[in-house]
Amino acid sequence: MQIPTDAEIRSLHRDYAPTPAAFEVVFEHCQLVCSVAEQFFAGRAVDTDLVRAGALLHDIGVYRLESSAYVRHGVLGHELLASLGFPVEICRFASCHTGVGITRDDVVRQALPIPVDDYLPRTPEEGLVLYADKFHSKRTPPVFLTGDTYAAEVARFGPDKVRAFGMLRQRYGDPSLDTLSAATGYAVI
Repeated sequence: MQIPTDAEIRSLHRDYAPTPAAFEVVFEHCQLVCSVAEQFFAGRAVDTDLVRAGALLHDIGVYRLESSAYVRHGVLGHELLASLGFPVEICRFASCHTGVGITRDDVVRQALPIPVDDYLPRTPEEGLVLYADKFHSKRTPPVFLTGDTYAAEVARFGPDKVRAFGMLRQRYGDPSLDTLSAATGYAVI
C-alpha cells in the first residue's frame, strides 16, 4: 500500500476545503491530532507512517458537510477517500474515529443519519488516531481537552462510552498538551 505524503495530504485538504478558513481550521486540527498521536509511538508496534497519514486525513469529510449532522463527516470522508482510489486501510481513519467508536446499536438507538454499521477501530493505528483526536477540539475558539475533560464530555453518550475511553486512557496514558498549547495559544481545559 502506498501511503500519501504530508504534501499530498495537504493538497487534498486544499482541493476539498470549501473556503480558505475551513482549510485552516480542519487541516490545523488534523496536524495537531497527528502531533498528539506521535507522542504514543515509542514502544508501540504501529506503522507510524500510516498513523501519520490517518491523523492528517481523518477529518477530510468535514468539508462535505451540508447540514448540522456532524456525525456524518466520518462516513463522508471515507466515501471521498474511496472515490479517490485510496485503499480501505486509509479510508477507515475517516469513518472510524468519531467519539470512542460508533456501534451498529448506537446508530439504531440514536437514529444517527449514517448507514447502520459498526464504526470501530480494528487496527492499532486506527485506535491511536481515534484516541489522539479526543484531545483537540475545533470549537470556537479551538481548545485542547484533558483526559478528564473528554471523559466528562463523553459521559452524555452513556457509561459504556466512559468505560471505553477509560480503557483507551489506560492503554495509552494522557498526552502532554502544554507544549502544543504554548505553540498554538489554545487553552487546555
